[in-house]
Amino acid sequence: MSRVLAAALERLLPDLRGFARSITTNSSDSEDVVQDAVERALRSHAAPEGDEALRRWMFRVIRNLAIDELRKLRVRREYSAAQVRLHHDGPPCTDVARDVLVRMVFDALPPATREVLFLVDVAGLRYAEAAEVMDVPEGTVMSRLSRARKAMRDRIEERPDGQVRKTTR
Repeated sequence: MSRVLAAALERLLPDLRGFARSITTNSSDSEDVVQDAVERALRSHAAPEGDEALRRWMFRVIRNLAIDELRKLRVRREYSAAQVRLHHDGPPCTDVARDVLVRMVFDALPPATREVLFLVDVAGLRYAEAAEVMDVPEGTVMSRLSRARKAMRDRIEERPDGQVRKTTR
């Protein structure tokens, strides 16, 4: 085990945990995926050098592990998705309430939608880097991101009665 690799992985842990949480159904699954990914990286002789290259590589490993886990759960028929819906009646949201609303809406999105939003909007990857992590063309990232952002806006703007609030943005 390289001390340099271990130190780099330690620096990347917050990003890795955040990404894993964005594409898994709960924090326990995300911690398991991150642990498995770090373990594989430490055993690998092919881990890239440099924090940015390692970061993208680890995102890819985490993505693949998460997909594998999802497939296992589907095969076993143990997977059950829970939709969280926030009904908002009352005065405009405070900043804290808006942050909670955004997080709840984000968590209610499908994993593939959360993945692209996390990689570009939260982790700050460029389209090309996100495309590499997701193993899709750059244009696919851009179109998925556009649809994901629209889905977020639509869900945030929904009212309990099904009507959509008009916005000036």
